[in-house]
Amino acid sequence: MLFPTSLVGSYPQPDWLIDRESLSKRFPPRVRARELWRVAPDWLDQAQDDATLLAIRDQERAGLDIITDGEMRRESYSNRFANALDGVDLDNPGSALDRSGHPNPVPRVVGKIRRRHPVETRDVEFLRASTDRKIKITVPGPFTMAQQAQNDFYASEREMALDYAAAVNAEIKDLFAAGADFVQIDEPYMQARPDKAREYGLEAVNAALEGVNENTALHICFGYAAIIHERPAGYSFLPELAGASVAQISIETAQSNLDTTVLESLRGKTIILGVIDLSTHDIETPEIVAARIARALPHVDADKVIIAPDCGMKYLPRPVAYGKMQAMARGAALARARV
Repeated sequence: MLFPTSLVGSYPQPDWLIDRESLSKRFPPRVRARELWRVAPDWLDQAQDDATLLAIRDQERAGLDIITDGEMRRESYSNRFANALDGVDLDNPGSALDRSGHPNPVPRVVGKIRRRHPVETRDVEFLRASTDRKIKITVPGPFTMAQQAQNDFYASEREMALDYAAAVNAEIKDLFAAGADFVQIDEPYMQARPDKAREYGLEAVNAALEGVNENTALHICFGYAAIIHERPAGYSFLPELAGASVAQISIETAQSNLDTTVLESLRGKTIILGVIDLSTHDIETPEIVAARIARALPHVDADKVIIAPDCGMKYLPRPVAYGKMQAMARGAALARARV
């Protein structure tokens, strides 16, 4: 089928699960932020499972083809995994500049980064048991985690990123073994820190994918639209991803009105095409979605396009997110009929 549809990863968490007002007033947490949860610790796992089922059913009802868990169990896309690793001082966080240029508490690395146990395999098992559609799970990328940490141990950031890569590699293999059809690495800081990404970012990503032969993706974006409001006209780091071992590259084109000729440099890769603008609560029409798909088609083969929002939907009101998902599915169907 042409133009299958999927989320990038996240879907809005219910208000009864997490304090969404507090979440929206801060930068995405890099250290644990357990104070955001509205449910007592004894019942939190059960509540997160229930919220995950709601996210799955919303995606199915909206007509999506590839289902995620909505990242219901996460305070942010990266902090749950990053703070489950050995080598991090959980009691004494560090500080690093966020991509907005503001300081943010981050994991403080005081020893060798190692994955002590699987982090997201139960998430995949629960997702696999809850839908008969193809499923995708996301994991933070090694380069981005290295940028979101204070290094008090390693001789270089590159060395730290490669140890993050080893942890991600072990996790990815377990995620596929648990039943994932697609695993996506989230690497937004490749766009935010392009010089460092050129220095060692691709090396770290490829190390994270060593020995992995299944369907992998890499998401690169300009940041959550609810937090980072300005969008450049183009990516500062994108053609370089032709050298990444991933099969799929997830990009945003809607809010930035991206010049899609840049996709020519990624021929051979499947493009997860962001066609839903998350900076507005206005719900796109199927015609708008189909037109955004059509803009890309001169530069990427139609059978190598997956349709998605620009980024995670975490910060949208749930009714808006659902309406945008429906529009995305109907717009993909319209584009499919035209092709």
